[in-house]
Amino acid sequence: MQTVQPPLESPCPDKAKATPLAWALWSVGVLAYAVAVLHRTSFGVVGLDAAHRFDASAGILASFTVLQLLVYAGLQIPVGLLLDRVGPRWMVAGGALVMAGGQALMAASTGIGTAVAARVLVGAGDAMTFISVLGIVATWFPGRYVPVVTQLTGQLGQLGQVLSAIPLVALLHGPGWGTAFGSAAALGVLMAVLSVAFLRKGPGDAKVPSLRETGTNLAEAWRHPGTRLGLWSHFVTQFSSNTFALMWGYPYLVSGQGMRPATASTLLTLFVLVNVVSGPFIGRLVARYPLRRSWLVLGIVALNVSAWTVVLAVPPPAPPWLLVLLVLCVAPGGPGSMIGFDYARTFNPPGRQGTATGIVNVGGFCASLVTILLIGLVLDALSPSGEFTPGAFRAAWTVQIGIWAIGVTGVLRTRALARRRLALD
Repeated sequence: MQTVQPPLESPCPDKAKATPLAWALWSVGVLAYAVAVLHRTSFGVVGLDAAHRFDASAGILASFTVLQLLVYAGLQIPVGLLLDRVGPRWMVAGGALVMAGGQALMAASTGIGTAVAARVLVGAGDAMTFISVLGIVATWFPGRYVPVVTQLTGQLGQLGQVLSAIPLVALLHGPGWGTAFGSAAALGVLMAVLSVAFLRKGPGDAKVPSLRETGTNLAEAWRHPGTRLGLWSHFVTQFSSNTFALMWGYPYLVSGQGMRPATASTLLTLFVLVNVVSGPFIGRLVARYPLRRSWLVLGIVALNVSAWTVVLAVPPPAPPWLLVLLVLCVAPGGPGSMIGFDYARTFNPPGRQGTATGIVNVGGFCASLVTILLIGLVLDALSPSGEFTPGAFRAAWTVQIGIWAIGVTGVLRTRALARRRLALD
């Protein structure tokens, strides 16, 4: 009888403790990611001012965000390949400079064309940052630390939203547009300098692959079912949470459930808090039960599906307690998607982990974009007057059923293939 070999682990000894240097380098990486989130969300908090500055409709302004996310998702695999060649130090610094360039262009922009170019640059630089910080985690921390530190990276990085919502808006309404975005650009340059000065390669870094080896790494990473299991795990857990938080959650609560705006904002704040609190808990479960990660993924999906099924089955407006329950059940999808990166780490050797992480990171963002667009199409079809009704929202959210079905099928299929591959190795 063949024994199942454990998946690959971090090059750091599993029983070792994380060193102070590892924590210091990670802190610089998290700061870089938080600044990237500031750049990512900066345009969203200046929507009304942007509409006046560029004389643009709401639809055109919304397309900026979609384009930015498309650039982010489309660059994940190329960035992953590049990460394996040059390491996180130069990737984080390069991403910071690219985003700084985008913000500087936005500061000087007075037309739609240059504003679009600015957001493309921000999306490109943003794409270089998160998986590079995960590269720091994978190479500097013992394996048992990695799931929890990965979760902390994702959650602490979201503090960048606070920087965009408070200081950036204060600068916008004080000195003005140019100063606000110029300051964001200056912060990006500072982050690039700090990254070059402090970040360094990890003790377990593999040799730099040649161009031929880079192509081989991409093929091997995709061919391994463990990588694809990570992609489908990221795909199926993240999209509902992202769709709710980034686009349709607030309009749904206000127009679809008749909530007052202040109450809806409170629920979205609760959403963020649940996201932050559940992250380390999920990370600990992954670290403690690595052979049960797929069941944790399916459990999070079941939680999402159950909550949405109950809420959509109740004619609107739903009881407030039920909407609170919806938030509590949907929010863990964001931290749950981080499990996909743990598959990329444990099923791939150090020399191709950046490539594998980039492949995984495509999943959730593609699913989110498709869901956001499908919900918008249904709302437009059922709301000819332009007023989104509770009935239209109720029908629109059902598009998630197809995305869940595709994602769960992908998880189950690649899980079986990964188990078979491990048994044969």
